[in-house]
Order: sequence, then C-alpha cells, then structure tokens
Amino acid sequence: MRSASLGLRPASLEDAAGRAETGPVRSRYAAALTLAAMSLGYGVVQLDVTIVNTALHSIGTSLGGGVSGLQWVVSAYTIAFAAFILTAGALGDRIGARRIFMAGFALFTAASAACAMAPSAAILIAARCVQGLAAAILVPNSLALLSHTYADEKGRGRAVAVWAAGASLALTAGPFVGGALITVVGWRSIFLVNLPIGLAGLWLTWRFAEETPRSPGREIDLPGQITAIAALGSLAGAIIEGGSLGWESPFVIAGFAAFALFALLFMWRELRATQPMLPLSLFAHRMFALASLLGLLVNIALYGLIFVLSLYFQQVNGLSAFETGLAFVPMMGAVLPVNLIAPRIAERFGAPATIAAGAVLSAVGCLATLGIESDTSYWAICAQLVAMSSGLGLLVPPLTSTLLGSVEKSRSGVAAGVLNATRQTGSVLGVALFGSLVSQSGTFMAGLHASLMIAAGVLIAGAAAIWFGRPPTTGSNDLAAPDQSRR
Repeated sequence: MRSASLGLRPASLEDAAGRAETGPVRSRYAAALTLAAMSLGYGVVQLDVTIVNTALHSIGTSLGGGVSGLQWVVSAYTIAFAAFILTAGALGDRIGARRIFMAGFALFTAASAACAMAPSAAILIAARCVQGLAAAILVPNSLALLSHTYADEKGRGRAVAVWAAGASLALTAGPFVGGALITVVGWRSIFLVNLPIGLAGLWLTWRFAEETPRSPGREIDLPGQITAIAALGSLAGAIIEGGSLGWESPFVIAGFAAFALFALLFMWRELRATQPMLPLSLFAHRMFALASLLGLLVNIALYGLIFVLSLYFQQVNGLSAFETGLAFVPMMGAVLPVNLIAPRIAERFGAPATIAAGAVLSAVGCLATLGIESDTSYWAICAQLVAMSSGLGLLVPPLTSTLLGSVEKSRSGVAAGVLNATRQTGSVLGVALFGSLVSQSGTFMAGLHASLMIAAGVLIAGAAAIWFGRPPTTGSNDLAAPDQSRR
C-alpha cells in the first residue's frame, strides 16, 4: 500500500503540474483561434462589400440593368446589413452570441451559393439581401465574442485591432481578388470563394469559441425592426432612383415622404418600447454618440467612392476586371499595417486625436484627387488612394474600441450593432448618393468630382465632431474605459 501510495502521489503531482502548465497555454490557444474565427466572419462580410464592385460591369453585361440596377446589387446587401444588425445583436444577447454567430455563418455561406447560381438580376438582388441579413448576424456577435474572450481592456483593444485589420484587408483586397477570379473563372466565382471561408469559420467557432452569458429576458423589438427596414429601404430607393428618374419624379418624392414617415414611427416606437431595438439612452454617453456619428460619415465617403471609382476604372478608363483589381492593390497594402499600429498610436495620443487624424488623412486624399479626369494616369492618383485607405485603417480600431468601452459588457452586442448599423447605413447612402451623381450629372466626371467634394466634406465634419466634442479628460484610457456610473 505504501509503495502504491508513493507511486500515485508523484503521478498526481505531475498531472496537477501539467494541468497548471497547459491550462493558460490552452486558454491562449483557444482565444487566438476564436479571434481567427471572428476575423474570418468579419472579413468575409467586408470582402463581399467590395468584391462585387469589380464585377459590376460583368454582372451588368450578363444579367442586364443600368447604373441603378447595379446600385441595387450593391445596396441590397448593405440595406439588409444595416437594417437587421441591431436585432442581430439583441438576439446574441438573448440566445448567446456563439449560437447566433454560427447560424449567421451558415446562412451567409448558403446565400453566397445562391448568388453564384442566380439566373437573373432580381434573384441576385434577393440573394444579396439574404447575404446582408447573415452579415448583420455575424458582425455584432463576433465583437461580443471577442469582448467575452478578451476581458482586459488592453487585450481587447489589440484583439479588435487584429479583427479590424483582417476585415480592412478583405475590404481592400476585394476588388483585386474579384478581378482575378472574374478574369479566370467568371463573375459567379466571387461568391463561391465564400464557401470554404464559411466552413472554416464554422468549425473554428464550434471547436474553440466559448458561449457568452445569455439574457433570456431580452426582448426582440419587431415593430422597431419593421419600421427600420421600411425607413432605410425607402431612403435608399429614393436616392438611387432619383439619379435615373429625376428628383421631381412622383416615385422619388413618395420615397422620401415614406422615409420621413417611417423614421418618425421608428423613433416614436423606440422612445416607448420597454426594450427598444435601438436604446436611445446609449447616446447619452458622449463618445458613444460621436463614434456612431463618425462611423456613418466615414462610410458615406469611402464606400461611395469605392463604388464610383470601380465604375471609373472600368467604364471610363476601359480597364478589365483584373486591371481594376490591380488598381486597388495599393489600398490593400497600406491599410493592414496602419490598422495594426493604430491602437499604439491611440494609447500614446488618445483615441479622439487618432480618430480625427485618420478622418483628416482620408479627406486630404479625396481633395488631392479632385484633379482627376478621364485621361488621368493611374499613377497620378495612386498616392491619394493610399491616403484614403490609410486614414480608414487609422481610425477604425480606436473608434470600435472606444465605443465598446463606453458601455457595460452586458450591452456589448447592442453597442456593436449600433456602430455597425450606422456604418452600413452610411455605406447605403454613399453608394446611393454618389451613384446617382455619376448617372445624372452632365458627365460621369462631373459626378465623380462632386462625390469627392462631398466625401472630403463629411470626413472633415466627422474629424471636427470627434475632436471638439471629446470629453475634457485626456488620455486614451479615460476615453476608452467603460462608463462606471452606468453600470
């Protein structure tokens, strides 16, 4: 018995030591692979925002439709994305972010296959709507899972930077990847590329991500959801069709009137609801409100410009899909390193200064591009494209981290939903507005110049808002820390 006990004791101690040694390693390993899964989820969402832009000419040739039809192919995705993202965040809070995230990844993968097989423009637009719904599920719940996995502020900030860097890389790589796939295989292949990404993301999430705490009492605000969809769809439809039908068209005027009505109904509902889809009390926190506003303005500028620049390269300059993709490569090369260093810059100079500097840098890139004409050399605008994307890369990580840090962790899903809803609403408005300008103006170039001016204006306005509206305290920790008084 003594020898048996002597034999068991060292083994037990060894097992305990092994568990103590491998436990933290296992935890870090699982956290890293969870971050990889969340980055794949956000990355595939952003990839599909821009990869379609390279295929616009090919889709139009294959399925028909003018500029307004192509705007709907792009905007159907972002409208559904923006309209459903708040409810998706609430679902994650209620059921668990991991469950909802996996459902969204499965739906996104299936919708991508439907886009690839679409026989007509109408079916493609419908499948893009489903893709947008799935994207709305993926984004806020990926952030909620990251916030749950990385509990400390510094670790969360760096995880968000990696998450944002992967998404920014996918966003800027979209035109290049799309151009290469269209040249070799055809435009339908740009949707098939999502299938292996979806399967990999699903497996990683199932295997390594931990479920977040559930809030069964969290209600789903269906009246708010319905009015939000109606308001955003009416506004986007009015702006898109205004470019082709004219702003005096009864259809366009009715669209703007419907937007005003549904927007008022939405606000009325959110003020009265016990558990609103959009908790207006969140905007009482200054940095939350400013971050949401800047997210809207930045996406109006940059996503709208990506759309019209894609048309410029293909329809005005006559570049092929692959050449158009190559034209965006400098953006891809610039955004990733800037994303990765942005948190350190924010730690040194403060989040508002970093965000404002990024917005101003992008605005300078827009203003420097105003000399562009139909025969302008690509190399004459290459540096401007790099400035635009570098500004975006600089501001997104501190913008996201600051907004998440302004609310208690139990509301991180809803907070992430608000930020991404405002950003995607900006994308819808940018594509709709800038697309209408280039289709209605006397020449395409006049519309492009007007788009650049508007983009620079909204970026400068956003920089001014975040700088002059910042709290009186200084230092990144003060601005990114959760508001303790609201807990």
